[in-house]
Amino acid sequence: MPQTSSRTTELSRRSLLRALGGTAALGALAGCGVPAAYVRPGDRAVADESAADKKLTWANWPLYIDTDDDDPNKRPTLEGFEKRTGISVDYVEEINDNDEFFGKVSPALMNHQSTGRDLIVMSDWMCARYVRLGWVQKMDRARQPNVAKYLDPLLRTPAFDKGRLFTVPWQSGITGIAYNRRKLGRDIRHVKDLWASDLKGRVTLLSGLDESFALLMQGNGVDITRWTADDFHRVCDQVEREVHRGQIRRFTGNDYTKDLVSGDVLACQAYSGDVIQLQADNPDIRFVVPEEGAELWSDSLMIPDRARHKANAERLVDYYYDPGVAAKLAAWVNYVCPVPAAREILADDKDKDTAALADNPLIFPNATMRKRLAIARDITSAERTEFARRWNRIVGL
Repeated sequence: MPQTSSRTTELSRRSLLRALGGTAALGALAGCGVPAAYVRPGDRAVADESAADKKLTWANWPLYIDTDDDDPNKRPTLEGFEKRTGISVDYVEEINDNDEFFGKVSPALMNHQSTGRDLIVMSDWMCARYVRLGWVQKMDRARQPNVAKYLDPLLRTPAFDKGRLFTVPWQSGITGIAYNRRKLGRDIRHVKDLWASDLKGRVTLLSGLDESFALLMQGNGVDITRWTADDFHRVCDQVEREVHRGQIRRFTGNDYTKDLVSGDVLACQAYSGDVIQLQADNPDIRFVVPEEGAELWSDSLMIPDRARHKANAERLVDYYYDPGVAAKLAAWVNYVCPVPAAREILADDKDKDTAALADNPLIFPNATMRKRLAIARDITSAERTEFARRWNRIVGL
């Protein structure tokens, strides 16, 4: 289990994760559709050098892998992979924003050139763009028996990648509601509870379109695996009304955590992983999956087009689906573990604090919570311009 300093740093990692403002130009490129001429199926073959060249380059977000408590430059599970396989991994913490990284690698992908990376981690809504554009390689499940066996059934069939042929979840999480139970004096059970009179001016919503809309739709009883444009505009109408009547204090990135801790905000849209960290210092902070449901999301591993060490990358992905390895990673990052079988291993850990993580439903959702979780269908390129324009107008009110 990470020390307190690691917990604080972990919050900054998640604060980088979601694209907020200032990425409109890149978002337009990614969402409105790179010209179809750039996608030429059958023209993506490249020799796999894995057998002769025992290495790979992996781009990930900062602070998104286990590190040694005494030496943050040491990554125990990754070092374990290198020792087990003889494959050297160049691990680069270079992804700070989905759209920004898309802008960095898209020129090479457009021109059918190598990005210099064999494995990348993107939020699933961004993975959907890569998959649609044909910019990622299909993984060979024959080389990934652990993924085939242990991947959580809830994560196996997102709308953008049925059967997870091109993507594999690295870590997962839940977008739900966080609140201060002691200061509020009651529990929150429904999305509509955010609009209660005793919360006026003490509520925040996430500013990012891709992060915010699904939970709000679920509050209206919408099946987010098949939501429509009408569902989206209905949510916008509701949020607009709440802004005008002063219910919503502001729209936030991950800085909602500061407002929640200070007491300026009593309830907010929140990520499960953040709340685990906050609860370590303040047990009054609660996280709820509303009775109507909550969004289950993932940050997923992909092998880019023209990657030259595909087999090595597939082997690394499968390594992290070994339940023992997944348990070690889950104990450090504290997000929803995509390998449910890791729970039993954590439960048997000799360290009591680590073993207790096995019973945390925000890492291993229980049966009741699992029934309420769903993966939202992504916003298509045809929808994105219109929806982003309307949502950003509301956020700017």
